[in-house]
Amino acid sequence: MAKSLFIAEKPSVAREFANALKVNGRSVDGYIESENAVVTWCVGHLVTMSYPEVYDMKYKRWSLETLPFLPKEWKYQVIDSVKKQFGIVSGLLNRADVDTIYVCTDSGREGEYIYRLVAQMAGVQGKKQKRVWIDSQTEEEILRGIREAKDLSEYDHLADSAYLRAKEDYLMGINFSRALTLKYGPSVSNYMRSSDRTVISVGRVMTCVLGMVVRREREIREFVKTPFYRVIGTFGPAGISIDGEWRAVEGSRYYGTPCLYKENGFKERKDAEALIAWLWERENGSENSGVMQSEVSDAGKANAGLMSVYNTSQGTILKVEKKKETKNPPLLYNLAELQNDCSKMFKISPDQTLKVVQELYERKLVTYPRTDARVLSTAVAKEISKNIGGLTHYEPLAAFASEAMQAGLWKNIAKTRYVNDKQITDHYAIIPTGQGMNALNGLSLTSQRVYETIVRRFLCVFCPPAVYQKVSLTTEMQGEKFFSSFKVLQEEGYLKYATNSFAKKSLAEKDAEKNEDEDVSCDSQLLNALQALKKNDILTVDALNIKEGETSPPKRYNSGSMILAMENAGQLIEDEELRAQIKGSGIGTSATRAEILKKLVSIKYLSLNKKTQVITPTLLGEMIFDVVNCSIRQLLNPELTASWEKGLNYVAEGSITEQEYMDKLEHFVRLRTRQVEDSNIQPYLRQFFDAAAVNYKDSSEKNSAKTTGRSTSAAGRSRTCRKPSASK
Repeated sequence: MAKSLFIAEKPSVAREFANALKVNGRSVDGYIESENAVVTWCVGHLVTMSYPEVYDMKYKRWSLETLPFLPKEWKYQVIDSVKKQFGIVSGLLNRADVDTIYVCTDSGREGEYIYRLVAQMAGVQGKKQKRVWIDSQTEEEILRGIREAKDLSEYDHLADSAYLRAKEDYLMGINFSRALTLKYGPSVSNYMRSSDRTVISVGRVMTCVLGMVVRREREIREFVKTPFYRVIGTFGPAGISIDGEWRAVEGSRYYGTPCLYKENGFKERKDAEALIAWLWERENGSENSGVMQSEVSDAGKANAGLMSVYNTSQGTILKVEKKKETKNPPLLYNLAELQNDCSKMFKISPDQTLKVVQELYERKLVTYPRTDARVLSTAVAKEISKNIGGLTHYEPLAAFASEAMQAGLWKNIAKTRYVNDKQITDHYAIIPTGQGMNALNGLSLTSQRVYETIVRRFLCVFCPPAVYQKVSLTTEMQGEKFFSSFKVLQEEGYLKYATNSFAKKSLAEKDAEKNEDEDVSCDSQLLNALQALKKNDILTVDALNIKEGETSPPKRYNSGSMILAMENAGQLIEDEELRAQIKGSGIGTSATRAEILKKLVSIKYLSLNKKTQVITPTLLGEMIFDVVNCSIRQLLNPELTASWEKGLNYVAEGSITEQEYMDKLEHFVRLRTRQVEDSNIQPYLRQFFDAAAVNYKDSSEKNSAKTTGRSTSAAGRSRTCRKPSASK
C-alpha cells in the first residue's frame, strides 16, 4: 500500500503534524509510522556546502595563488553530527512504498533550502513532491496546508534564490576572508601583539553591519556639541501660567540673521539676553531699537539674567487654534519590530527574541515568526474572529476579547490599513492564534510577557484611535511672536489596552513624555481655560526666561534598533534612484539578522552590553573596518548589500535567472579579490589603528583580542585610506 511521507524541519514540529494527521502508529528512532503515513524530521540542516579542500587538497593551505576560488560544480556533504538522522530520512525518501513526499519544513527560503539539499543528497527520483505552506502550527492550519499543498516545482525560484544566497555568502566569505587575511592579517596580529594568526572575517552582510556600527561610533566621537539658547515667555491670563517659545519667524527683527541657531534659538547667550532686554525696554517706554546681539549694558544683562519683567508688560493673542488629533493603533508586529521592542522592554537580544517567538510558534500560540510583513492577508481577515474568540480564554485580556467578539469589532478590518495583500510576500504579521493557552504556564516569564505584548498589539488594531484635544496659541509682544501648544487625552481608544500588565507607566503617560518638547500635556481644567481664550485677548507677561540646551550626538545602536536599521538599510542610500529601486530591501533577512549580529559579537568585532543591549565596536572590530575600508570599501556600503538582497528577491520572483545572478556574483568576486591582491596598504594601516586605539583605555585588549575561524558576511565605510602625510 502506497504511503505519504511528511518531512518536517525538527522533531517537535513533526509531532504536531503527526497529531494533526492522527498518525498514531509505531514510533521508531527518527520517524513515526502508521498504516497510511510516515512522519520524519530533519534536525535543522542535515547537509552543508563542502569546504574548498574537498574540491582539491591544494585549497587547504591558504594562498593568494589559489584565489579566487570559483567552483564550476558545487559539492555538498552530510554534516557529521547528524549522519544518523540523514541516513534515516534518506532511506524513507527512497522507500518503494512511499509515492508522495510532503515537504513540511519551515515555510520560507531557509526551510526550502534545508529540504532541497536533503533531497539532492538522497537522490530522490520518481516521487510526487508537494510543498506544505502554513502560517501557524495549529491543527486546522496544518490540515489546510496539506490539503492545499502545491507541487514542489512551483517553489523552484525560491529554491534558486536560497541556493544563490548560500553560494554568495560562501564565495565572498572564502575569497575575501582569505585574501585579506593573507595580505593584512599579519599587520593586525603585530599591532595586537598576538602570536596567533589573525583571521580577517568578512562577508556579504556581516561586514556591512560592522561598518554601520563603527561609523556611528566615530560620528559620536567626532561630534561637537553646540549650545543654543531659547527665550521662553510666561504669560498669565487670569491666574493661568502659559509658557510660549519665541521664534524668529517672518516679521521678527531677528528673522534671517546669522546669530540664530535655528528659528527658535540663538547661538550665543548674549543674543538671547539682548532680545529680553530689548523687549523689556520697549515695554517700559524705551525706544532703544539699536540693542542687538552683544549691545546690552551690564545693567540690562543683569535684568535679563533675573529673567523678570514688570507685570505691566503685555502680550496679545494673535491666533488661537483648536483641533482634535487622532492617533491610530500601530501596525502589527513583524519580527524586526518585535525584536526592537523586546530589546527595549526586556533587555534581551534579537537572537533571544527569535528563540522565544519560535517557541511560541511551536506551542501553537502565535503565527510564523520569520516575517517582514506588518499586516494581515484578506483571507486571514475573514477568519480573524477565531483568533479573537480564542483569546477570551486568555485571562489578562479575556474581558476585552469578549467585548470585541460581542461588538463584532473585526467585521470591517479588511477595509483598514491592517489588511493589505500587496504588502505580504511569504507570510503575514505575527499574531496570536487564540490556541495553545494550556502551554502558557509552562513557559518562562519572559516568554509569557512576549506573548502578552503580541496579543495586545493584535487586539489594539480592532480599537478606535486615541483622541487628543489640542490648543495652540500665538502670542505677540512688541512684534515678536511666542508659540504655545497644549494637549489633553480625551478618549483613550486603543491606549486603554496597549499597556502591558507589567509596565510601570501607561502608554498614554509615555506618549505625553515623548511629545513634551512639542505639546505640553495638561489637565482638562487648564485646557478649558485655554479654550476660552480668543484672538486679540490681552495677556500679562510674567517672565522672560532663557532656556539653555545643546545639540546631541547620534545615539548608539542597541540590539533592537540595529535590527531595524538592517531592515531599513535602503533608507541609508543617498542616490534617490537607487534608493527607489531597492525600496523594501534591507540587509539580511528576518531569519538571519539576529544570527549575524550574534556572530559579530562572538568573533569580538562588536561588544554587546547585556544589561542595556547597547552595541559598540571593539578595537579589533575597528581595525578590521579600517582594513576593509582601505581595500574593498564596497563591502561596507549598505547599497551594495541591499542591492544583492534585491537581486535575490528578483530570482525568487522569477524576474531574473539563477545564471544571470551567478554571472554577476562571480564577476564581483573575481574583480574584488584581484583588487586586494594588487593592493599594498600595510604602510598606512598603523595610523588608522593608532587613531582607533586611543579610544580604548584598556590596552590589554590589544593582547587579549583574537579572531576566530572561518568567515561569512559583509559591509562599512568611513575615513579615506591615504598616505600618512595627507591624513588627519
